[in-house]
Amino acid sequence: MSYRAPVRDLAFALEAVAGIDQVAATGAYPDYDADVLGAVLEAAGQFSEQVLAPLNRPGDLAGAKYANGAVTAAPGFVDAYKQFAEGGWTGLTASVEAGGQALPKALELAAYETVHAANMAFGLCPMLSLASIEALEAVGTDYQKATYLTKLVSGEWTGAMVLTEPHAGSDLGALTTTATPNGDGTYALNGQKIFITWGDHDATDNIVHLVLARLPDAPAGPKGISLFLTPKFAVNADGSLGERNAFHPVGIEHKLGIHASPTCVMSYEGARAELVGRPNEGLAHMFVMMNAARLAVGVEGVGVAERAYQHALAYALERRQGRSVWTGEKNAPIFDHPDVRRTLGVMKAKIAAARAICLSTGVAADLAKHAATEAERKTWKGREDLFTPIAKAWSTDVGCEVASLGVQVHGGMGFIEETGAAQYYRDARITPIYEGTNGIQAMDLVGRKLSMDGGDSAKALIEDMKATLAQIDRLYTGKPVERLATAIEAVEDATLWLLDRKAAADGAADVLAGADAYLKLMGDVVGGWMLAKGALAAKARLDAGNGDPVWLQGKLDLYELYAANVLGHVSSRLAAVGQGGDLLQGLSVEALAG
Repeated sequence: MSYRAPVRDLAFALEAVAGIDQVAATGAYPDYDADVLGAVLEAAGQFSEQVLAPLNRPGDLAGAKYANGAVTAAPGFVDAYKQFAEGGWTGLTASVEAGGQALPKALELAAYETVHAANMAFGLCPMLSLASIEALEAVGTDYQKATYLTKLVSGEWTGAMVLTEPHAGSDLGALTTTATPNGDGTYALNGQKIFITWGDHDATDNIVHLVLARLPDAPAGPKGISLFLTPKFAVNADGSLGERNAFHPVGIEHKLGIHASPTCVMSYEGARAELVGRPNEGLAHMFVMMNAARLAVGVEGVGVAERAYQHALAYALERRQGRSVWTGEKNAPIFDHPDVRRTLGVMKAKIAAARAICLSTGVAADLAKHAATEAERKTWKGREDLFTPIAKAWSTDVGCEVASLGVQVHGGMGFIEETGAAQYYRDARITPIYEGTNGIQAMDLVGRKLSMDGGDSAKALIEDMKATLAQIDRLYTGKPVERLATAIEAVEDATLWLLDRKAAADGAADVLAGADAYLKLMGDVVGGWMLAKGALAAKARLDAGNGDPVWLQGKLDLYELYAANVLGHVSSRLAAVGQGGDLLQGLSVEALAG
């Protein structure tokens, strides 16, 4: 089944829900307007449909290959990447000075959703480059920007994010890779790194690795980590490539999914490197990359969910089985069975909610940089920080859930690889794990983001949701209104309880015990709020005769379906938030082992 980029849905989410017009109003993006938004989304969708989507299944079957110390991309990927770079897709948000187009982050995220939906394994390559670009723009030297940043922005070179070691995953403070001064301002990197996405390949002439390592006199733990840049090939003074650097892949992982994305084990054996940013502040600098990558992974979740949904919908319209309770037709399409249609509707609604959360996070990031006043920038930065773990974790959970439901809609044929439904499920499963597991995201949300400003960002969010609640009784009566009200109340109760427990001397275990449930509660409710905002916008367009009435009515129906099937279950989320640490501590190994 071919992929169709949901350009109309993406534009609606940006304009009617996320509020990208606020970004345009700052004047920080003089080359951006509504026409540019439409043109970028159409072009991204076309490229994704025509070039990337046809390579998805062959790439999964063939995979990336490792032999003789080098990695070869899946068939067709090298040419596709060259077309991608030539199209300017690696420089959408980068500064004009670096050769970029200086467009809003939110628009880039929307464009890349189509890339990840069409071919998630491919999309990981430029995604890591985008994170490298953000890091170098933030803390790179003038030389690093002139030498490396411009090549990353043009797509001539790609970037790799190099953190994990066999003994140091989520606990980066345990890493042991060393950086020894060479005496000329450069450093020699020694150590082994694992799980390095697109750490080696043949799609570009050079690959820029941003590596976490320790200086000889560094303090122990996370405060002793620095960030280093090391290219696959040295760069001569005239910009030409010199000798091969002293690092190489020693293998690629055999994985459940994303087979065409090479996940490399890298060995650094005296690799020549230069410091990025300040010594012993590498973790803070890397977080620029990590936050960018976490939001991008959230968009991956949306993309793979959209692809799985389209596949399932097409199958449900073609597959005939049983009598329709609505039409009486024998051997009816399974789309005409209530549970199948409900499943598809919930899939669509959750995708719309996750898309809106991710794009709203992008808008918040844009406004955190460019809002008119310092106070406004601070407010939007708070919203960005609060939303980022939700966007990453909740959206990737949605990706897995929707991909699983896509298999279910196919029935037994979904379990058979030839239909293609299984690949989306396999590919989606990595997204809740990498760039910080979703458990880590939940801990980050309750441990840092919730209380970093005394809870002001969370409280402001609750007030925004209440403002929308006050309007939706114009569209609905009864349960759709009541469920949103109950859901917002649940978020408020959970938020205040967690803030109280965080302030208590004995509250740490209680806070962490409720972290996952709180993130899921926030995702469910914020997603519902955004669908309600979309319903209000759709009704306004309907009343004005502005747009396809069937499609716009669908926005109103999606909120109502979401309210019944998702918001109707918030009480269980709230109960789990308050379960307490003592309950979990008392759960013995013997009890779990049986």
